[in-house]
Amino acid sequence: MDIGVPLKELGEYDIAPLRDAIMKLPEECWTGNTFRQLEYEVHQQTQSMVMIFTDGSGWPNIEVTKESGWDLLAEQAFPLMNKILKDHYPPGGTIIRAMAARLQAGGVIKPHSDEHPSFHHGHRIHIPIYTNPRVRFMIGGRPYQFEVGKVYEINNQKRHSVMNKGAEGRINFIFDYVPPDH
Repeated sequence: MDIGVPLKELGEYDIAPLRDAIMKLPEECWTGNTFRQLEYEVHQQTQSMVMIFTDGSGWPNIEVTKESGWDLLAEQAFPLMNKILKDHYPPGGTIIRAMAARLQAGGVIKPHSDEHPSFHHGHRIHIPIYTNPRVRFMIGGRPYQFEVGKVYEINNQKRHSVMNKGAEGRINFIFDYVPPDH
């Protein structure tokens, strides 16, 4: 959604329960769902643990499905997502995507804008789970460094990319919220 600025900081939140659940995931959880890597070229160097997903087919009458990450992360993710939504967004909307996304050391998410109509109407919220000082999130040509413990909304209508020049991976929990008026 075009939020009028490249990035909006939503504040500090207790991410410890979600972080702990994500960091305990066995490696096979990260490699089991390759849809995003195969379907979207910009995500080829990422791995995802998907809880909720839609490919957006038939917008606005879309199907949102529970995926393999639901049983692993919902108990910790939903209280946090609901708190963020209650604090910042109108009630009555729908979470249409929710996932932990990992970008390996040296990985890149190439510059892109999210074009599907669901991205024009939905708020894209990032919760940094694990990062390093050499990760840069570029939005509209400007670099940003996300801090663990803070939550951000990105303007996904601006060109954005991620570079991880560090020796360790980066994990963000990402969810898309479509308000009731959309």
